[in-house]
Amino acid sequence: ANLRLNPAIPDTIDGYRLLWDGEIRMTLDTYRDMLGALGIAVILIYLVLVAYYQSFAIPLIAMAAIPLGLAGVFPGHWLMGQPFTATSMIGVIALAGVVVRNSLLIIDFVLDYRRQGMDLREAILEAGAVRLRPILLTALAIILGSMVMLSDAVFGGLAISLIFGTLAATVLTLIVVPILFYLLLERRSPGGHAAEAPKEENS
Repeated sequence: ANLRLNPAIPDTIDGYRLLWDGEIRMTLDTYRDMLGALGIAVILIYLVLVAYYQSFAIPLIAMAAIPLGLAGVFPGHWLMGQPFTATSMIGVIALAGVVVRNSLLIIDFVLDYRRQGMDLREAILEAGAVRLRPILLTALAIILGSMVMLSDAVFGGLAISLIFGTLAATVLTLIVVPILFYLLLERRSPGGHAAEAPKEENS
């Protein structure tokens, strides 16, 4: 007779209960620990950026690049026909730091141009143009370096996460982050004119 799952009682087949143990238990525990590490990393990055920018909104815009990177990770595993493994999760954690750095390059230059009195729209466009080459070179270095591990049975998942996550995040970050930052600054200073710089006190 065919064994039937009991929808009312999870992990039960015809009265027999399934116990997830051994290798599958180790795998599940690894995923749990990796997700916890990713969560801690994201929180720490956010707190550091809040302290640096003295703002709660700007770090959120910078960290918007993290889900943009994930948009390439899972399709990448599907295209390569590879399962999402523990090393894939390590790649996601590493990817989070890289893509946030790219966002910060754009944001810092926009803020610098604004302090110089540049119009908001012009500052956004100029920052994107100036930082385009360094961001692309960083992405290229990560992709080429990760290709060495692509055929490895253990670290192939890490390579896929880095390669496809970097590809997606690089393209989308250059579009989404400037737009979000523009909307934030436009809301704070309608009209897009630079805010008056703080006056220096004479000693």
